[in-house]
Amino acid sequence: MNKPNKPSVLVVDDDSMMREMLKLILRSDDYEVIGEASNGQDAIALCEKYKPGLLLLDINMPKMDGLQALQEIRKVSPVTVVLMVSAEATMDRVREAVSLGASGFVVKPLNQASVLDRIESCFKKRG
Repeated sequence: MNKPNKPSVLVVDDDSMMREMLKLILRSDDYEVIGEASNGQDAIALCEKYKPGLLLLDINMPKMDGLQALQEIRKVSPVTVVLMVSAEATMDRVREAVSLGASGFVVKPLNQASVLDRIESCFKKRG
């Protein structure tokens, strides 16, 4: 059972080890992980079905990348806070993600404290 102030979360990354690591980090801080996917197409379907409070979304994935998926996710679940996760944290990539509706960016390799801090920052910005 998640705490009232913790959003439900979907984790999307084509690397199963990365998904496991993200889920461990989230659960360590009492977030409820309600689903996971390995590509953008599945992420869209899950967001449409569950309307999660938070989506951790990788950029480079097969079938449909995270930036393409983000555009569709904004349509099917506009309330979802999207945090991009990528090793490609160039300013252009970050700007593009934010312009498409991402609330923030987490850079791989992951660090537990920075992931949780970024999530908190996204929700503080949102009010």
